[in-house]
Amino acid sequence: MDVIPVILSGGVGSRLWPVSREAHPKPFMTLPDGQNLIQKTFLRAAKLRHVKEVLTVTNREHLFKTEDQYRAVNTFKHAQGYILEPFGRNTTAAVALAALQLKDKFGPQAHMLVLSADHLIRNETAFAEAVDHAVYLSSQGWLVTFGIKPDYPETGFGYIEASMSGRLDGGLKVLRYVEKPDAEMAQSYVAAGNYFWSSGMFCFQVATILEELQAHAPDILAAVTASVAKSRMASATDYSCLTVDPVSFADVPDISVDYAVMERSQKVAVVPCDIGWSDIGSWSAVSHLTEEDPNGNRFEGEVISHNARNNYVNSENRLTALVGVEDLLVVDTDDAILIAHKDHAQDVKHIVAQLKSSGHTLHQIHRTVHRPWGTYTTLENGDRFKIKRIVVKPGASLSLQMHYHRSEHWIVVSGMAVVVNDQDELMLNSNESTFIRAGHKHRLRNPGVIDLVLIEVQSGDYLGEDDIVRFEDNYGRVDAAK
Repeated sequence: MDVIPVILSGGVGSRLWPVSREAHPKPFMTLPDGQNLIQKTFLRAAKLRHVKEVLTVTNREHLFKTEDQYRAVNTFKHAQGYILEPFGRNTTAAVALAALQLKDKFGPQAHMLVLSADHLIRNETAFAEAVDHAVYLSSQGWLVTFGIKPDYPETGFGYIEASMSGRLDGGLKVLRYVEKPDAEMAQSYVAAGNYFWSSGMFCFQVATILEELQAHAPDILAAVTASVAKSRMASATDYSCLTVDPVSFADVPDISVDYAVMERSQKVAVVPCDIGWSDIGSWSAVSHLTEEDPNGNRFEGEVISHNARNNYVNSENRLTALVGVEDLLVVDTDDAILIAHKDHAQDVKHIVAQLKSSGHTLHQIHRTVHRPWGTYTTLENGDRFKIKRIVVKPGASLSLQMHYHRSEHWIVVSGMAVVVNDQDELMLNSNESTFIRAGHKHRLRNPGVIDLVLIEVQSGDYLGEDDIVRFEDNYGRVDAAK
């Protein structure tokens, strides 16, 4: 029996701004215990029985960051697979992509366990038991979802109504999916006892989900199949990576698998769960991961307070002081601060929408930006100049590139750098520098075994990240503009 966890890592988590942004989304948020959500999901999946591979569906811009996160915690020997989407097309497309790939690799009887990269599950023993029930039911031809037993009338989740008379071995037959209810209706669902929160996790055999996609969403399956035929696959013994063709993928409809298949199929079963599940969907949810003080405050970072109650503060980089306030959410990052009332935690997404509509970049990137080769941090951005701190991982190399509108001055702080500067190649040690004129081809490489850290001073008429022409690149970005 082959079980392949499929981790879907595509959400931005706009309600968790300013920490979660498009270039550094919710799955990569570090939690109080030092791990992030995608690491926890990977470990939870890799520990399960009968796992042959862990397959991750993500945006192609997040591949190297995801690999870094897995590498930091991976003590397992499972193969790793990736499907790289050029842009999001919702969960039906992601599930179809995974099913088609797993059919070719493991056959139609393989079991897909679809997990979200940004959920938290505290009781992993109960989760593993629920997965065993789900795998059994999926082997009987069911599309299985995991229903969370509600302990309060939540209005922010969809619900699943199950038939208590339609008991299955380890689960219940699903009668219907229910949209997010109002408070009164949610209370009635909790009281009824046969309604469960929809977790967004699934288990099914490859053959079954492909049959149901053909029956209920044939246009999506056809479009995804056509896109796979034009996509590029790279594979080795314990690694595979499918880079999805962006032109054909644009034709795939944007629909969730709940709506496209699960709500329409007559083969849906639910495994009721009490697994300590949370979708970590707001700062209020995040706050409960931190122990509260006698005044009901929950603090991360250096915080002092006077006559303050029931507040949450996340401020890792500087001192935050609270005086005489209650029920606030305060999240402080290098370049943005959020202050919200707890009752309006769900409304943070409207701030992100305003940033997008105004063209502001703070919904996309942090001051520190992750790249396949390392990171850069913008220290200062002025009129015709920009100063960055660049960290290049051991053995990594930036692309061979050129800028039309800016010159760059590189000063090595620590480590060693090999620099291509037009026709010259030179090696720089700490406290040495080089100047690169606009229009010169150049490249930076770290030949050492420790991080290379340098300061870059840019000057010119235009300093945008899109002023890059790449000629050679180790990460497949020659055609990219950033």
